[in-house]
Formats: sequence, C-alpha cells, structure tokens
Amino acid sequence: MADIAVVFHWPPQAMDPMTLDELARWWGKARARAGREDADG
Repeated sequence: MADIAVVFHWPPQAMDPMTLDELARWWGKARARAGREDADG
C-alpha cells in the first residue's frame, strides 16, 4: 500500500475497500511507473 500511495498520491483510506487482487494490480502499476518492475521488494 505504501508504494501505491507514494506513486499515485492516494491516502490509505482510498485503498481500504480494495481486494488483495486489486491491490496487487495497482502495486504492479506503481512499480512500473516508478521504474522498479524488475527490482526485488
């Protein structure tokens, strides 16, 4: 959630209703946007 919040400037409350699958998809998008798609953790 922290990666998503930093990249997309979303507050944690915006992610609370998301499923784990949705969070995983957004986390992947956040890593790609930050240029971290192949980095570990």
